[in-house]
Amino acid sequence: MALDTLKARRREDYGFTLEYRTRWSDNDMYHHLNNSIYYFLFDSIVNTYLIQYCNLHPPTSSQIGLVVHSHCDYFSPIEFPAVVDLTLRVKKLGKSSVEYEIGVFEKGKDEVCAVGGFVHVFVEREGRRPRKEGMGEELMTGLRRIAGEEKARL
Repeated sequence: MALDTLKARRREDYGFTLEYRTRWSDNDMYHHLNNSIYYFLFDSIVNTYLIQYCNLHPPTSSQIGLVVHSHCDYFSPIEFPAVVDLTLRVKKLGKSSVEYEIGVFEKGKDEVCAVGGFVHVFVEREGRRPRKEGMGEELMTGLRRIAGEEKARL
C-alpha cells in the first residue's frame, strides 16, 4: 500500500480502539517510543480484540494464531509521557488467516503516527496445522465485525 494512503489514515478508518499510556521505559536513547514497543502494542490490541469479541482464550484454546508476517511504517515520533489510541481493522480475511492493520494515534492529534500490522494464521495447538474447516465460525464472525469498509465501531 502506498505510504501516502497510510499517512492519510484517520481513527474512523478503524473499527476498534484501545488506549495505551506510555511508560518511561518505552523510550529509547533518542527519547521516543522504541520500535519494538510498537510491535508489543500491535500484539496487545489484536489479542485484546480476539479475547473480547472472538471468544478466543489463548492459554486454553485448542486453536492458536501464529504470526507469519509483520510490518510497521513510522510517520512521527511519540515520546513519554503520552497517551495513544491504538486502532484496529481487519484488512483481509481468509479461511484460516487474517491480516490486521493497526493505526497509532497520539491522543488529541489527528495525524497517524504509525501504521503497521501482521498476519495471523490460525492453527491447531497440537500439530501447528490449520483446520480443514478453517478458523471456525465464532472467530470468523468476530473478525468480520471490523473488516473492510463495512466495519462496526466498537
